[in-house]
Amino acid sequence: MLTAIDRYLARLIALPLLGTLVIAAMLLVLDKMLSLFDFVAAEGGPVSVVWRMLANMLPEYLSLGIPIGLMLGILLAFRKLATSSELDVMRAVGLSYGRLLRVPYMFAFALALLNLGIVGWVQPLSRHAYEALRFELRSGALGASIKVGEFTSLGKRMTLRIERSLDEGRNLRGIFVRAVGKDGQSVAVTAAQGAFLATDDPDTIIFRLRDGVLVNDAPKYKTPRILSFSSHDLPIDLPQIENFRGRDVDREKTLPELFSMGRDPATPTKLRNEVRSNFHFRMVEVVMMLLLPMAALAFAIPPKRSTSALGVFLSIVFIVTYHKINQYGESIGSLGKIDPIIALWGPFLLASGLIFWMYHVIAHRPGGQPIAALEYAFAKLGKQIGRLLRFVTRRGEPAQGAA
Repeated sequence: MLTAIDRYLARLIALPLLGTLVIAAMLLVLDKMLSLFDFVAAEGGPVSVVWRMLANMLPEYLSLGIPIGLMLGILLAFRKLATSSELDVMRAVGLSYGRLLRVPYMFAFALALLNLGIVGWVQPLSRHAYEALRFELRSGALGASIKVGEFTSLGKRMTLRIERSLDEGRNLRGIFVRAVGKDGQSVAVTAAQGAFLATDDPDTIIFRLRDGVLVNDAPKYKTPRILSFSSHDLPIDLPQIENFRGRDVDREKTLPELFSMGRDPATPTKLRNEVRSNFHFRMVEVVMMLLLPMAALAFAIPPKRSTSALGVFLSIVFIVTYHKINQYGESIGSLGKIDPIIALWGPFLLASGLIFWMYHVIAHRPGGQPIAALEYAFAKLGKQIGRLLRFVTRRGEPAQGAA
């Protein structure tokens, strides 16, 4: 049963958590969007593919944004309580830090389960779908995107050029087509307009041309044959496109698949190292979320009579650094230089020890402030830098006066 204080904490946590999650995801999406527009334009694909590719990348961005949102949501909530002295009142009436972390841990467990589902099942499948779209764009499987004013090859024996493209390619104007048969026969067509039509054969489409002239030439003809038409259907064999690979990459495997492959003696050593490293990388990222409420609490509470935001900055540095160390651990584990368990769970244990120490200091030591020493050090460093700058400025003034 949630008390009034629990509901109050939940409201304080939810808003910055959701805000941070949305902002982080949007920044990642915007950064990727520009490169995707360039890629799709270079490959001649429709703009709608960009949104499909971004949708497939969203689970990966959510898996990165959820831990940051959880950390900052809890941190900003407790920082507000601390700076407004509400936290002192709660502590005075007998509420321990362990009791106050009940609601943050509800968020942590729920989001950890959500993130486990994302990184364990949703993200691998969406990653494969994203790579499949890239493959289709490169191979032309999304349909021939005819570029205006350029000669486009449809297969080995047909060339097409258009002057205008309307209705997203459904209505083409100013058309020139030239096709060469295996027997040396050639057909050149000019038409005012045309459109591609589907047929029952998935390997063939019809190019329906209107109001044009057809010139048919062959070695056995003394002169080319010329035909004017109001409507003419030109069959086009679509180029054969190889099927996209299966989910053969470790990043596209679900957690049960990675676990099974990692324990299979028949799995090659190199592949087993890659699979085990990726499995443990995903697990340590999710398990660390269960320690973030304690870390957020320790970073959130500034020293007395201080409004410094150093804890917010350090929390972001901590979570980003931990993620980067895990990425490095996955890389060296994949190469077989270090066992993946040591490469990934070793940093986890070190980070866990730091979090438990910080929580112990603030929760069980009277007046304990784990970031107070860092804040004092940063203040001293700032003063030293200020003195150095003033000294340099004073030394430069006489030199300017003499000049």
